[in-house]
Amino acid sequence: MPSETYDVRPIGRVRSPLTDPADAPKQGDEGAPPTEIVLDPEVAAGLRPGDEVLVFTWLHRADREVLAVHPRGDRTRPVTGVFATRAPHRPNPIGLHRVTIADIDGATLTVHGLEAIDGTPVLDLKPVLGPTAER
Repeated sequence: MPSETYDVRPIGRVRSPLTDPADAPKQGDEGAPPTEIVLDPEVAAGLRPGDEVLVFTWLHRADREVLAVHPRGDRTRPVTGVFATRAPHRPNPIGLHRVTIADIDGATLTVHGLEAIDGTPVLDLKPVLGPTAER
């Protein structure tokens, strides 16, 4: 493959009581605590409490050499290619999280459903689109 690079800059960081990936739920709907996303102030406009958004993160503590895993870390399940799983360890560890914004205080969003650990870089936010949502 050609050796291309792309610049991606974080627009914020996760502030969470979760500090160890081993203690984090596998998915946000599996007991993730209320979490804050602290955005850079210049990108914080346009969001409202109650909005559902997709949060794209860079899973900065992931092992980028992993190509196969036991799904959900369950050794009773057969090894599967990483692209057929939601495993955090992968060549480009981009996390995708569907969250609900509970509150906004300046550039700080309080969200529900985010299982990322404290300090995780936030790359982007996108609205969850429904059948009648504006595109």
